[in-house]
Amino acid sequence: MPEYRINQIEDALRELHRDVSGLQASVVVSLDGFVVAAHVPDGNSRRRATGAADSPQVAAMAASIIALSDRVLAQLQRGAISRILIDGTEGGMVVIPAGRDAALAAMINADAKLGLVMLALRRSAAQVSHILSPGS
Repeated sequence: MPEYRINQIEDALRELHRDVSGLQASVVVSLDGFVVAAHVPDGNSRRRATGAADSPQVAAMAASIIALSDRVLAQLQRGAISRILIDGTEGGMVVIPAGRDAALAAMINADAKLGLVMLALRRSAAQVSHILSPGS
């Protein structure tokens, strides 16, 4: 992937973190499980040490979650994935498709305003999808 597209995606992720509170980290992953771009704000050093968004494990987990969710929805005839939310006692993870071949995953705080986070993630996912589309 051209370097300028990665830079554009990183800019979009920084803008996402600037515009909405409650995000710990965000990553754009390919559906093959590779990190395309990631952003972990400087204040989240504990998260960086224990499970950084830009780690290959997070990308692989997000791709696995997407693949499994896709199969479940297809089996139940519920259409395409709109979003995936995994909610834990210490926070959660939201995954939103960003075009045909990528997804935006965000690690969120337990007290994040979910509606505002979802709105911002959808906007960012659309922006990432546009950046990744051929001819952009």
